[in-house]
Amino acid sequence: PKMLPRTHYNIPKLLTLGLVFHYIYITTPFDCYFTNEVVHGMKSYNVGHAESKRLVLIVGDGLRADLLFNENAFPTIPNAPKVVAPYLKSIAETRGAFGISHARVPTESRPGHVAIIGGMYEDISTVTKARKSPLTFIKVDFDSLFNRSSHTFTFGSPDILPMFADGATPGKVKTWCYNKANLDYTKGKLLQYVDALSLSLSRTDAKFLDTWVLARLKELFQNATSDAELDAQLRSNKVILFLHLIGLDNTGHSYRPHSREYMDNIQVVDGIVREAENLINEFYNDQNTSFVFTADHGMSAIGNHGDGDPDNTRTPLIAWGRGIRGPLPDSTPSSHDSYSKSWGLGKLLRRDVEQADLAALMASLIGIDWPVNSVGVLPDVDPTQPGYLFPGLGEESLARLAFVNAKVITQQYTAKHELKKARVFNYKPFVALEGADATKNQPYRLANLTNIENFIQAEDWRAARLASAELIRMGLDGLHYLQTYDRLLIRGIVTFAYLGWAVYVSLYVLRPLDFAERQEAPRTVYVHVTAMITLIGFWIIFTLQHAPSMFYVYIAFPCYFWHQILLQAMAGLYVPHHISFLNLLVSVCMALVATEAMMIAYTHRFIWSICFICVGFVWPATWPHLILKQHFLLASVWGFLCLSAAVFPILPVQRSESLPAILMGGFLILACGGVSAIWILNDVERVKGKKSRQTLASLFNIQAALMVSIMIITASSVRNLQGKRGLPFPNQVLGWIVPVQPVQVVSSVLAFASRVSHHTPFSVFLAYFLGFGPWFVILSISVEGLFYVAYSSVLVIWVVVESTVRLGRLPSAASVTEESKVYLFQPDDLRMALFFLFFVQVGFFGAGNSFYLEPVYRLITIYSPFSVAGLIIFKVVAPYIMLAMASALLNHFLSFPPCSILVISLMLSNGMTIALFFDVHDTGSWLTIGQSIMSFCIMSYLLLWSTGICAIGEYLMSGAIVRTSVKKA
Repeated sequence: PKMLPRTHYNIPKLLTLGLVFHYIYITTPFDCYFTNEVVHGMKSYNVGHAESKRLVLIVGDGLRADLLFNENAFPTIPNAPKVVAPYLKSIAETRGAFGISHARVPTESRPGHVAIIGGMYEDISTVTKARKSPLTFIKVDFDSLFNRSSHTFTFGSPDILPMFADGATPGKVKTWCYNKANLDYTKGKLLQYVDALSLSLSRTDAKFLDTWVLARLKELFQNATSDAELDAQLRSNKVILFLHLIGLDNTGHSYRPHSREYMDNIQVVDGIVREAENLINEFYNDQNTSFVFTADHGMSAIGNHGDGDPDNTRTPLIAWGRGIRGPLPDSTPSSHDSYSKSWGLGKLLRRDVEQADLAALMASLIGIDWPVNSVGVLPDVDPTQPGYLFPGLGEESLARLAFVNAKVITQQYTAKHELKKARVFNYKPFVALEGADATKNQPYRLANLTNIENFIQAEDWRAARLASAELIRMGLDGLHYLQTYDRLLIRGIVTFAYLGWAVYVSLYVLRPLDFAERQEAPRTVYVHVTAMITLIGFWIIFTLQHAPSMFYVYIAFPCYFWHQILLQAMAGLYVPHHISFLNLLVSVCMALVATEAMMIAYTHRFIWSICFICVGFVWPATWPHLILKQHFLLASVWGFLCLSAAVFPILPVQRSESLPAILMGGFLILACGGVSAIWILNDVERVKGKKSRQTLASLFNIQAALMVSIMIITASSVRNLQGKRGLPFPNQVLGWIVPVQPVQVVSSVLAFASRVSHHTPFSVFLAYFLGFGPWFVILSISVEGLFYVAYSSVLVIWVVVESTVRLGRLPSAASVTEESKVYLFQPDDLRMALFFLFFVQVGFFGAGNSFYLEPVYRLITIYSPFSVAGLIIFKVVAPYIMLAMASALLNHFLSFPPCSILVISLMLSNGMTIALFFDVHDTGSWLTIGQSIMSFCIMSYLLLWSTGICAIGEYLMSGAIVRTSVKKA
């Protein structure tokens, strides 16, 4: 075959650079919007007296507020009690204060406990950086209540307790953790350290974990009767007892929060609270204990958490005991909204707080120094509404506590202000706090502190609280100002980087250097020097300002991209004359509309269905009349498949486990595979010979047998798990062996034994389709297998349709060795790239929520977050392997260079990425904030996957595709 012309453009280099670029820039929203630098060395403050001697903090991990408080919270469960937690609710009604503690994104265990115990909100990115092993988090590097206590005794999960113990003064925090490596999720059974009390309760869910905590508390008090040192520690002042009850979190993941198991677990927690209070009162017998019951996060209807779903951010708060007020009549206007009207507490005041406010409340109760990194606001600071405290010294205590709160916030602001001032050139301070007070000749923050102190000395308690509340508000605004001080710089870098990437990629599409007439190369030394000076200049500034290390990497990308662009511009860019300006303008407008529609579809899923309709029916209407007439059957099949795929985005996202739907998906995979195999094998015999047909027929038969086997195994596993009998060991072993056994490795991982000798492009596609089939049975919760069939069918017909419309004939299923042609960009290629970009997006969103945990329990029973995440991610990525092969096949049939469609789509996608970056919110509802972050991250990860996987697709199809080589310049 004729060799392609020499080219100056290295596609593997572009894809590698794109992978690195998008991977690194995923972190830019966190540096831009959510950086919260922890500072040390600040002075600590306390009010000087305590309301109680000790504090008991009980956290029901993963407990939703509505399911604790609601009357008839579980209407679908027969014989469910009207009040699921009668003891806790009676406390709220008769002797305590209650409300909602609003958690922030990410609604995960570590940041939730950090907010409760440390009073601060960690960077959002810490949820992915904070583990030192699959089972434990790294220690906290900031102050906490535990560190300020005299002694803290903690019981519960190894995920949470050690990180606070390791971050505190040595010996101050004592921990009792169960061995989480021996936790069987499928039975909720703790395989070690199970005591008699646990054995007397159900073995069918994670209630074991909570009763284990209660048993350890009993042991502690029992041991104190014979251990004088322990007894003295327990009876000293400023003691904290922390009970971490993680059962609800595990039960919610396993059975979802509206299940009988979750309801039963709430009842167990309610009983543990009652018994723990009785134990503590019996041991101390002094009525000098304060109790706080809350949750670190809630639980969505599908059993997940982490995002800004209100079911995840709204957690219950009940406080009672010494120093805490009793119930108050409801206010006017009412403190209740539609969310709490079904609680049956409408006559009583509901007092909501932010999660970090709990640290301030608890520090106030036992009179310890407030955590110096706390940004919590004591609910009692504002004199215009009731708080949670019933102080012994009345209004004076509240005023002094408000003053302490103001000093803690101001001290943090001052430390960060001085740090920023010392580092940043031309620093612009926060005027509201740093502006000079004309009467006192000092910054407003210091003048305000002096004013508050004067109010306290004059015993004007209300004025002191009002002034403290205002200073706290300004202090928090100042902290936010400092936190986002570098926002304009980062936004500028990100914008120039993504625009530079788009233009840089466009050079690989238009390839101007390949077509430009040879001319004398101008001097380029100025471009090199300018780029180098710019890069080094920014690095010097970052060094002097002690900027985060990632800033050095961020700035390197736009410098490189624009350096390369300017070099080619100086060499004389070539504008292809074969392109119609009008056609190009129409294609660009279509691209803008399509990308905007895909952005809207991130939050309005029905848009994906509309896009399928447009692709399946509107686009064929634009075909040449002769093509449409000759291939009307093909157009009809294309429309039918797109219509079938359009069903899935409009299905409910929240689904329950459905064995019939799972098996139907398996049967459809078999049926489609069988029908396709008949046509493909006939074509293979025609092109490759009868021996190749026999070889591939044997492979397909083995894959079909494996599909039947995995369907039987999955059906058995689902029935056992739903019956709470646990996962049978043979099922677990076979569940792993069948998809990855040696024969399946050939088909599911390599897909061919002698790929050049026997395979054609379509037979490779079918081999992978059947190879991934077992995974879409055993890892599906409902219709994922059906979507996999629809999605893969659309992709393979897309290859046929595009080739037919472009070439005027059906492509052969066998490998062709046509003479490759020089690629010339056509405006219609934008439309083809948009289709590819659409398939990238819909491959993730089309099947709905894929992050269910029930299917994972068919393979894993012992706690392993990385294994769980790996399986879920594998199920998400698998359809992209099919897309990658379809893309490689289409490039082949159209005689495009490898990855050409991907390259054009990368050029188009940057507009979406920039828009989503600027759409990230750091204010407003946590649902809005969480969705904006996730939209950007999903878009970036999809680009990462498609870039990496398309390269894999070219490799996987390489044995069946014969390409002419391309010389590099």
